[in-house]
Amino acid sequence: MEKARVKVSPKFQVVIPKAIRKELKIEPGQELVVFTLDGALRLLPRRSVKELRGAAKGMRWKEDFRDNADRL
Repeated sequence: MEKARVKVSPKFQVVIPKAIRKELKIEPGQELVVFTLDGALRLLPRRSVKELRGAAKGMRWKEDFRDNADRL
């Protein structure tokens, strides 16, 4: 499932191909979060706290998820 190939420059920079930039709506100056997962490099657009509001809505929490040991 290869979409594009990029080459790492001597300064360790890569160019995000135009098709990928359009698909992910990446704009000049936009910050991306970079991390590795399962041996792969991942780039994700940084999201504001306002965008994350309600992201966990509808999730069910179990009582054993909470740490009640420190309560008096």
